[in-house]
Amino acid sequence: MIALAREKPRYGYRRLHVLLRRDGFYINHKRVHRVYRAAGLQVKRIRRRRVTRSAAPPPMVTAANQEWAIDFASDVLSSGRRIRVLSVLDAFTRECLALETDTSFPSRRVTRVLEAVIARRGAPSRIRSDNGPEICSRHYLAWCIEKKIATLHIQPGRPMQNGHVESFHGRLRDECLNTSWFHNLWDARRKIAAWKEDYNGKRPHSKLGYRTPNEFAAERKATSPSPGSDGAGATPRQGQALRAPFGGLDPCAAPALPRSTMTAKPPSEVV
Repeated sequence: MIALAREKPRYGYRRLHVLLRRDGFYINHKRVHRVYRAAGLQVKRIRRRRVTRSAAPPPMVTAANQEWAIDFASDVLSSGRRIRVLSVLDAFTRECLALETDTSFPSRRVTRVLEAVIARRGAPSRIRSDNGPEICSRHYLAWCIEKKIATLHIQPGRPMQNGHVESFHGRLRDECLNTSWFHNLWDARRKIAAWKEDYNGKRPHSKLGYRTPNEFAAERKATSPSPGSDGAGATPRQGQALRAPFGGLDPCAAPALPRSTMTAKPPSEVV
């Protein structure tokens, strides 16, 4: 376990326990936790305050390619030059579809990356993003109309409305960007691409029942319902995409009135 922790210094004891079981060590997770604490391998985490907001519930996601989430992360090379990383994430399977690294990303470069993913995987129904200039440009909006892809822009100053990619960027920065030294642009591309393959194929994902995104996508593809079904029977560990519909009630139905409002008031006495 200490060797695995040195290889993956930002993994907690639960992911280390999954990796130990993969290697054939069938140990109780409580014992792994005791040894983990005794060896001083705890990962320091920053507890952030939750921001309460009133917003409409996000659209239901029940299958792959229904919604993609895109956003940008940034870092610095050893020379001091800044780089940007474009992330494309599937909101249902949590797969990282693209992780492109460059010094700048105009809107035409963004659409080229998306077209490469579409050629390999197919077009999504909608794309969720923030209000950056690359995403609000005329070229990007016209490209989405041409491809018949709906655009979902979050409210300004509300990054958690695009929570899937924000969580992904937290893992990207914690496990790759903050632990790597990039000598040049090509070195950054090589290391970030290697982390992408590790994330999709080897890293256990807690929201997927500690399966990798590739494993979860393969299971969903093997048990996908027929085109005419409503997508019922999804695994309950997927998270937001498997919640029950909002309220579960008919929006046209009138709310029930309390008993006190149903009783008629006595007429006033005439003097």
